[in-house]
Amino acid sequence: MSSTSFTSLSFNTASSWNLKRREGGKAYVRCGSRASSENTVRVGVLGASGYTGSEVLRLLANHPQFGVALLTADRKAGQPIASVFPHLATQKLPDLIAVKDADFSYVDAVFCCLPHGTTQEIIRGLPNHLKIVDLSADFRLRDISEYEEWYGQPHRAPELQKEAIYGLTEILREEIRNARLVANPGCYPTSIQIPLVPLIKAKLIDIKNIIIDAKSGVSGAGRSVKENLLYTEVAEGINSYGVTRHRHVPETEQGLSDAAHSKVTISFTPHLMPMIRGMQSTIYVEMAPGVSTEDLYQQLKRSYENEEFAVLLGNGVVPRTHSVRGTNYCLINVFPDRIPGRAIIISVIDNLVKGASGQALQNLNLMMGFPENLGLHYQSLFP
Repeated sequence: MSSTSFTSLSFNTASSWNLKRREGGKAYVRCGSRASSENTVRVGVLGASGYTGSEVLRLLANHPQFGVALLTADRKAGQPIASVFPHLATQKLPDLIAVKDADFSYVDAVFCCLPHGTTQEIIRGLPNHLKIVDLSADFRLRDISEYEEWYGQPHRAPELQKEAIYGLTEILREEIRNARLVANPGCYPTSIQIPLVPLIKAKLIDIKNIIIDAKSGVSGAGRSVKENLLYTEVAEGINSYGVTRHRHVPETEQGLSDAAHSKVTISFTPHLMPMIRGMQSTIYVEMAPGVSTEDLYQQLKRSYENEEFAVLLGNGVVPRTHSVRGTNYCLINVFPDRIPGRAIIISVIDNLVKGASGQALQNLNLMMGFPENLGLHYQSLFP
């Protein structure tokens, strides 16, 4: 069921923070006057000192049913979150602790925001009662040999890989609803699959000739200090990276191949842009014989007319990254190419929200039986 059927739900997101305590002195936070200590879902954020972890916390500030019970960050253990992210100083949150010191007995669900390659063993050691949304790439690829090829290390939890559900919400909603472990999609694959999957399923485009030119803000590279991400290296310029070998290629091809019931290989080149947030994928496709760009437009309209976060714009309106900044929306449109028989599809997302933490929250809402749009009613900050 689409989240739009719940949009009339009323809750007070402006109510004050409340600090609740359980037996043993454990604390968690809730917001929204509808939540209570009996029905609040107690959430942990593992890797809370990174961009995706901080974005999860920003979104949870307006969630009426989720309360933050646990924050981990090994290198920042013992510090208050405000010392790491001053913009979160107004939230009453637990201090950061090391993962090894975490007590999960009073937690219902976790967002795992740890780096690729470190997540598998940690998730394998978590209690079975937890609902888990993993924002790393560690459980996205069903084929563990493909994971080893693209990520350069063996998969350390193959038994969990069989259980993991890929979390592209608009496409796999029912599977996500019943999952215990969800592998949250990457940002580029989200921006590409949302417009392409309905068109491939309807056999409207040639799956052998898909070209994707994608651009991302610098926050997509994470918060670690890297020379190529210094201001002087990024500002006033643009550069391609991961040419022919970007790690999101097999994930994207896996989803498109599922839609086609046949192997799909894409031509994909990502670019780093001198901006903090935002992602645009410009996709060049060859249409099937007799298909027009209007057919593509109408198929996307039918596919997403009842969706809240996948939005097809009006004819001729060009999607802009400014229009999704800080939001969970994916804006899409289709244009005729000058070359007969070809079309250009443009989609934009905020790489940290729909491309990461927002989609993760959308997924956990589903997993916990809540309307999937709870905590995600943010409009773009513009200009």
